Amino acid sequence: MTSRSVLDGFSLQGKTALVTGAGQGIGRAIACTLAQAGALVACLDRNAQGLQETVALIHQEQGQAISLVADVSSEEQTQAAVAQLGTHSPGLHVLVHGAAAADPSGTVVDTSLADWNHAMAVNLTGAFLVSKVAIPVMARSGGGSVVLIGSQLGRVGSSRRAVYCAIKGGLLNLARAMAIDHAPEGIRVNTLSPGAIETDRMVLRFGSMAQAREVLAPLHLSGRLGTAHEIAMAALYLASDASSFMTGADMLVDGGYTAR
Repeated sequence: MTSRSVLDGFSLQGKTALVTGAGQGIGRAIACTLAQAGALVACLDRNAQGLQETVALIHQEQGQAISLVADVSSEEQTQAAVAQLGTHSPGLHVLVHGAAAADPSGTVVDTSLADWNHAMAVNLTGAFLVSKVAIPVMARSGGGSVVLIGSQLGRVGSSRRAVYCAIKGGLLNLARAMAIDHAPEGIRVNTLSPGAIETDRMVLRFGSMAQAREVLAPLHLSGRLGTAHEIAMAALYLASDASSFMTGADMLVDGGYTAR
């Protein structure tokens, strides 16, 4: 087998991908990587400026991308976004749900119901809504791959992260149930669970990237935080035919966080 044939397994040439949360961070890195693999990437986010920047980056590399401004916690907006995608491409072959609202730090006792509901609406209910709308299109396209962005904290607990742990644990089991339900349609469903990744969210939570590294790096066997590019490459594997025998699984890319 030649190296060319091996790399062909990762090609998304002629395919259409929908990436939520594409306006920044991990979602942006995934959108750019899928475009580099040949996909037409529909970048969805509620942040119009962030979307413009992502699409511009893809176009600079001669990739194909469109912008869909929508809030995935809204069924109406999600339906409208997928309908808009239909005017650019008749099919859909890859769905990556990476949209995530900032989750509050706290125990269940000191977390407000409003904060709980907001984080759940975007991070977990959003996965349900976008999958509900996208999967029928994917089935009509002959099948495809759904990737829900989880976390190592979907498998283990963490102090004062009650909301986040609940959301990510829910995503892991949602993906397993979806994998069972939609296998007959040729649709694979997996989760991708990063460890701590160097994005703007780390700065928001810790005040600076240096502080995030100081606190979190020792918790990973790698001794460092991951990069958005490393997660994007794993997402490409799950999105492509290279992972054709993989469904109902959780792919950990966590620098050894959960190995201890």
